Amino acid sequence: MTDQAANGHRGDDTGPGQSPPWAGRREFLRGTGLSAFGAMLGMAVPFGANMPAGLIPAALAQDTGLDLMTGKNGLIVLGDRPLNAETPAHLLDDDVTPYDRLFIRMNGLVPQSALDASAEGWTLTVDGEVENPLELTIDELKSRFENVTRRLVLECGGNGRAFFNPGASGNQWTTGAVGCPEWTGVRLADVLREAGVRDGAVYTAHYGNDVHLSGDPEKEVISRGVPIEKAMQDDGLIAWAMNGAPIPALHGFPLRLVIPGYPGSVSQKYLTRIRIRDQVHDGAKMTGYSYRLPAYPVAPGTEVPESDMVVMTEMPVKSLITFPQTGADVAAGQATEVRGHAWAGNGDVAAMHVSVDFGQTWQEARLEPPANRFAWQRWRAEVNLPVAGYYEVWARATDMNGVSQPSTTPGWNPRGYGNNMQHRIALIAA
Repeated sequence: MTDQAANGHRGDDTGPGQSPPWAGRREFLRGTGLSAFGAMLGMAVPFGANMPAGLIPAALAQDTGLDLMTGKNGLIVLGDRPLNAETPAHLLDDDVTPYDRLFIRMNGLVPQSALDASAEGWTLTVDGEVENPLELTIDELKSRFENVTRRLVLECGGNGRAFFNPGASGNQWTTGAVGCPEWTGVRLADVLREAGVRDGAVYTAHYGNDVHLSGDPEKEVISRGVPIEKAMQDDGLIAWAMNGAPIPALHGFPLRLVIPGYPGSVSQKYLTRIRIRDQVHDGAKMTGYSYRLPAYPVAPGTEVPESDMVVMTEMPVKSLITFPQTGADVAAGQATEVRGHAWAGNGDVAAMHVSVDFGQTWQEARLEPPANRFAWQRWRAEVNLPVAGYYEVWARATDMNGVSQPSTTPGWNPRGYGNNMQHRIALIAA
């Protein structure tokens, strides 16, 4: 859920004239076509024409060592070192996002302990600007603090990056770097209160044991944090379970933070330490252009000095159409159900609207309350496409402050963060 900005990487870009590691497979498909792919397999590919653009066939993906994708269903791989994959919108229709459809955002490599599903000897250290430093086992977390279960949206700060023009470096997420699993753990705030946060505390600093792409154990993969005021709210969790089971290896086993409303990069996986600091944290991917926005509006393509970049905090209001799938055929002159989810970085969504005439008029959708604060909210609408032809459904959420999604990409920035433009799908009425 972050960009490769530290240790000599610029986003997820490769060097000049180089191709990313998965480009060869894509170029193979583009250059030789599915008929050649079928010939390589020694069989026909009956539904090959339906293969989504950018989707690496499973037969080829297995040759790349992407065995970590086992159990994932329909995700589109954007990169394999580190592994990153997004979920098509129509596969995100569940109220609680299952493991097989939750996007993957790795910064380094999965630690061996997670691959082995071994939490033996695991401890969490809480230190820094606290009166009572803590070292807690997972069993102690479970027994000493109230256990809570919450549905919480997790979204990469770069979700929607692919739509910025000019483009920005990093994983070219479209709409699928988001999900809303159910997390079980203890409140981060409860643990910090037990540690006794000092008056001079300013920021948290998060650390995990994932492995740097270089394999160097001394190199930090990612270490981000949040303002102490955010950390002391009751919504953030130190979690050990996702959807009622131990957190899977790709998503942070055995312990991770889930801090809703902020970019997913602050929700540290493989959590081993929370340090309280008397300044804004300056760990890996907290400085430079990583998860930072210009302090003022800039024209697209502007070179913004590092000194004018500020830390990205609250995520913008957003929505997604999960049914029907874009390109679906529907009946003209009859009611067609459209549905999806809406969420906001500052809490609940206030209203939801859809348009079928390219934003000229809007009809209100039925918006359900969230299961808890920072869970996404189900919305539904019935639209009538009057005559045969091509239509687009546009979705627009409005947060509690009256801020609505824009129709085009907002606030261009060098790394393509925070795109909350309206989601739209195509429908063919006949």
